[in-house]
Amino acid sequence: MPLSDVVHTFGQWLLARYGQRVHKIALDAGFTCPNRDGSKGVGGCTFCNNASFSPGARLHKSLDEQMQSGKKGVGRCTGAEKYLAYFQAYTNTYADVEELRKLYDQALAYPGVIGLAVGTRPDCVPPAVLDLLEGYRDRGHEVWLELGLQSAFDESLARVNRGHGFAEYVTTCRAARQRGLPVCTHLILGLPGETAWHGRETLNRVLDVGTDGLKLHPLHVVKHTLLAHQWRLGEYSPMAMDDYIRLAADLIERTPECITYHRVTGTAPADVLLAPAWCQQKWAVLNGIENELKRRKTRQGSCVGTINRDIRYAV
Repeated sequence: MPLSDVVHTFGQWLLARYGQRVHKIALDAGFTCPNRDGSKGVGGCTFCNNASFSPGARLHKSLDEQMQSGKKGVGRCTGAEKYLAYFQAYTNTYADVEELRKLYDQALAYPGVIGLAVGTRPDCVPPAVLDLLEGYRDRGHEVWLELGLQSAFDESLARVNRGHGFAEYVTTCRAARQRGLPVCTHLILGLPGETAWHGRETLNRVLDVGTDGLKLHPLHVVKHTLLAHQWRLGEYSPMAMDDYIRLAADLIERTPECITYHRVTGTAPADVLLAPAWCQQKWAVLNGIENELKRRKTRQGSCVGTINRDIRYAV
């Protein structure tokens, strides 16, 4: 039983929509972040060494070179001939709108590219950027806005030096979806100070606001980060793989079937990963989530409407 039999995956959604496989090609367009350049903070999030999220980043390749390399890799792995240009590294709306237009246009001009996936922070998407993305959608391109929320708890976001709160996410998510732009929300499980309850309640709050897609990531400790220092001092302990698998299964059960899962785990390259070691074992985690849902005899959406909310909140 493949994972897509129990989880509404983004790959299967694209296949149904376009009648063929569509694959993301990750791009680094050289952006920075307001939490690194001093406008909101310096040093970035405590967990952030961006190479752990976008292997090959900061190699100073042109977009065309990255597209060519990505296309070859996709061809070897999946044979897909249609692509989404995935602006992944750092904050990909953090520039003048005309600069963004030039970069997005360049990516869309590449043969086989049918749309964009734009990863960014919820505090860096002004109306002019939404206008730009809406324009691409209106011209028939597939467009997804990927918002890195990580947690719905402001104290957790402050603890990792995120530089924004849940309110900014609510404002941007609602504004995008009101324009017909689908939103994929990124959540990190295992943040310092958080328990499984926080993960489940973050999902509750995100679902209350509304979203179209979800990405789940385990928090991993990578080199050259403040989190690595905290881990060495014993101030932070990563989640065990079994705990992550159970919590991911909890969230999947609570997610309506209409929402697409773009990812249910994340890995980091061996040359930067410090802990936990299981974050190099993508297939072991994916198989573990599949097997846990099978053991429970559940699937995505099985528990929708049956869970008592622990708290209510106002935004």
